[in-house]
Amino acid sequence: MKQIAIFSSGTGSNAKKIIDGPFSISPVGGEVRVPPYKVSLIVCNKPEAGVLKIAEENNIPTLLIEKEKFFRGNAYTDELKTTGIDLIVLAGFLWKIPVALIKAYHGKMINIHPALLPKYGGKGMYGTFVHETVIANKEKESGITIHYVDEVYDHGQIILQATCLVSEDETPESLAKKVQVLEHRHFPPAVALLATL
Repeated sequence: MKQIAIFSSGTGSNAKKIIDGPFSISPVGGEVRVPPYKVSLIVCNKPEAGVLKIAEENNIPTLLIEKEKFFRGNAYTDELKTTGIDLIVLAGFLWKIPVALIKAYHGKMINIHPALLPKYGGKGMYGTFVHETVIANKEKESGITIHYVDEVYDHGQIILQATCLVSEDETPESLAKKVQVLEHRHFPPAVALLATL
């Protein structure tokens, strides 16, 4: 079973879905399918982030990281390797990933982005800023992109995209809700798939 670290800076709604797993109890016979991974560590850069409470509720160890060591030190690769982490999942983590960490987990780190890359990616394109820009540009659809992480923001090989319509009266808040539904539906199965590779 692959050991996963989830990196998150916020409320942790995607982290919670991944912790819960992509499978539910089957109504026939009460069969429980176990995901091919275990969330073994939550990595966070904000002491007040909601994801830390989710980690506590699920008895998952946490690693609170600081900027200097992350960007100018070993990027916490030693700590991750010591914990036995096989895969890294970025779920609303807002810092750029240092090259040292990308090299240590090449092909074993994925991110979710709240838009259809290559559009609306890059520095500053996160959260409500993405949705505001999509609406301002009168796009007919938006969605999510799950992709491998490389040295460039929101650039790595795309694993999966899912779309939703952008209505004429769309607001950033209503679009965010549509996108979050897609995130919660598609992210845990994508993580499970990566864990089997």
